[in-house]
Amino acid sequence: MHCPFCRHRDTKVIDSRLAAEGVQVRRRRECLSCGERFTTYESAELNMPRIVKRDGRRENFDEEKLRRGILFALEKRPVKTGDVEKSISAIKKRLLSSGEKEVPARSVGEWVMNELGQLDQVAYIRFASVYLSFEDMDAFREIIERLEQDLSPEARRHQIPLIDLD
Repeated sequence: MHCPFCRHRDTKVIDSRLAAEGVQVRRRRECLSCGERFTTYESAELNMPRIVKRDGRRENFDEEKLRRGILFALEKRPVKTGDVEKSISAIKKRLLSSGEKEVPARSVGEWVMNELGQLDQVAYIRFASVYLSFEDMDAFREIIERLEQDLSPEARRHQIPLIDLD
């Protein structure tokens, strides 16, 4: 590692710690030439599978696109940022653990719907309405009824109702 101050090649590690929930290593370094100290971060480089779209096009996985879609569905909903990040991490983990070089966009969409279903019913419906391209109100009703049946009692307690009956 070159020193960012004097560009000398030799530095020594003074301290190493886990960072970013254990997915990075934070290293405190000292230059052996000028004595300046600086911090570096090290993380594993993972090759995400390519995403195969409905029309057959292939795209590189884009975490920011995934995040934007989830955050759009969660717009003005009472969901913690940490919970959103956990859901994104879970989706990325599924992609990596699939062991495939290519994954259909349909699978990723289903994983997103699954995560949103656990986070917030309204966000789930918002995402599903775009992702599933509802043709009519009956299809919309059907997905709401299925969501209400599939929701566990634990998840039901943490949800804000779809319709306020009061």
